[in-house]
Amino acid sequence: MDLTEEQAAFREDLRGYLEAEVEPVVDEADRSPFTREEMVKYVKDLQELGVGFDPETASDFFGDLRRFAIVSEEVSYVWPSLNVGLLMSFPAVFVQHAAEVTRENQLSKLETGECIGSLAVTEPEGGSDTARPRTTARKEGDEYVLEGQKTWVGNAPVADVSLVVAEDEDSGAQDMFLVDREYSDYEAETLNKLGWKAVNNGRMDLDGVRVPADNKLSNIIGNALREGHHITDVVPFPDSVAELFFEQKALNATFSFMRTGMAFMSVGIMQAAYDAAEAYVTERETFGKPIAEHQLVQEQLYDIRVNLETSRQLSRRALEMLERGSSDARLFSSMAKGYTAEKAVEATSGALQIHGGEGLKTENRLERYFRDARVMPIPDGTTEIQKLIVGKEITGHSAYK
Repeated sequence: MDLTEEQAAFREDLRGYLEAEVEPVVDEADRSPFTREEMVKYVKDLQELGVGFDPETASDFFGDLRRFAIVSEEVSYVWPSLNVGLLMSFPAVFVQHAAEVTRENQLSKLETGECIGSLAVTEPEGGSDTARPRTTARKEGDEYVLEGQKTWVGNAPVADVSLVVAEDEDSGAQDMFLVDREYSDYEAETLNKLGWKAVNNGRMDLDGVRVPADNKLSNIIGNALREGHHITDVVPFPDSVAELFFEQKALNATFSFMRTGMAFMSVGIMQAAYDAAEAYVTERETFGKPIAEHQLVQEQLYDIRVNLETSRQLSRRALEMLERGSSDARLFSSMAKGYTAEKAVEATSGALQIHGGEGLKTENRLERYFRDARVMPIPDGTTEIQKLIVGKEITGHSAYK
């Protein structure tokens, strides 16, 4: 991926921060979910590097999607959980155009990097069926009342605001609602899982949670446009990407962005596993020679490297489609997410196999790389769902009605 001098300098600064501040603590820190204080610390640190969701930083971060891709890959090379916790906080960007009470509650925290966000899509009964949420929003005066449950919501237990997908009972249409926890709180339970151990995924119980009417996402966008703001003031992407929010469902446009990031996440994990395997084969000896001289080891390295390079190129292609605001952005982001996630599992498994028994030790990062990679084919739409999306984009016919 071609980078400008500014983008290359940004990558070097980010690598320097990760090497100095994250690399020394990641093995211990990854053992338990982020507390709110830990999440805020990392968000504030990265804000100083130009990564964040406050009004000043978001336009630079999201306005240059190559910076977004750099962050997804470089942070995931060191600690995928940190990348997930960071990027799942993006709904915080909507605070500045939300209802007045939400701005009063959250805007000052957003500006200082202390407003943590979450995106609530998946439901216990619905799984990957995001088109028909069972969570409902009932209009009562100047508020909506949410009823339902969400699960596997990144940051939910520590978030200040959460963007919740629900069905508007009046229109019968899907929309998203920005829940301000100071205005109306919800119960959240932390979930334990195989990988991404530090991500504070939670189950949310939305039992009568109230949301100001101006916190419905379609109203947030509509009100901002009526006040003379440009769409990119609300959705801080390049013009071409922001237009996707008009041309598609807001959730589909959001997923195109998220799945592209997930593809670069997989590339970062694969690169870390490959680097570990490449170093190990020259150090480890069996039968009086480095295992790098064994044919089957070289075959394993070949497979990992090919998986890595093809995944990187497909991820970059998806990024190009997103940058252009292409109608193919959804197609390529789904292909990239589905393909790279599966190849990350294969690549990390192969790297672990090269390490033999050493790869099974919990003090060896290979087992963490494998666990984190194994999570990748499931969130933001399973691989099976990605195949159905791609099929619909190619043929125009849906197989998941």
